[in-house]
Amino acid sequence: MSGAYAANIITENGEQFIPASQRPDGTWRKARRVKEGYVPQEEVPLYESKGKQFMTKKLEPVVLPSGKSAQRPIPGLFITQEDKPEKKPSKKKVKSKIEEINKILQSTSLESKPQETTDPAKKLKNLKKRLREVENLEDKIKSGTLAKPEPEQLAKINRKNDLLVQIRELEKLI
Repeated sequence: MSGAYAANIITENGEQFIPASQRPDGTWRKARRVKEGYVPQEEVPLYESKGKQFMTKKLEPVVLPSGKSAQRPIPGLFITQEDKPEKKPSKKKVKSKIEEINKILQSTSLESKPQETTDPAKKLKNLKKRLREVENLEDKIKSGTLAKPEPEQLAKINRKNDLLVQIRELEKLI
């Protein structure tokens, strides 16, 4: 198809025309007037992004002044054999190191823990709210609306006595 547009005809007026041509199926194209500098769509090169150009470009080794050869995938960056990253440590080794660190952290304790700066009245209000939630859960279980409580809900119910003790202690302070 690009052959059909290869020779533009320039008239006496300075206008450019693409001459009439025959299509492969035997029908004829009309002659078309085009602007100066027109390039047919078939002859326009396809757009290629920088990344695609980079990936298709052949990487040639570069000889450094030290005599070593290096690849240059990015302008200004030279990668020699010594610079290539080593193998990553296995997951088992990483997990064992993490476990060691966790054991060390658990064995060490802080000498002075920061004091709680919350207002006792706010804390009491929060504890009473949590107690109401526990009582609501107990009521739902007893009435049968909550047939299978989640393990977290059961743990919450089991902490009821602790909540009551904390509430009594705070009420004595206030």
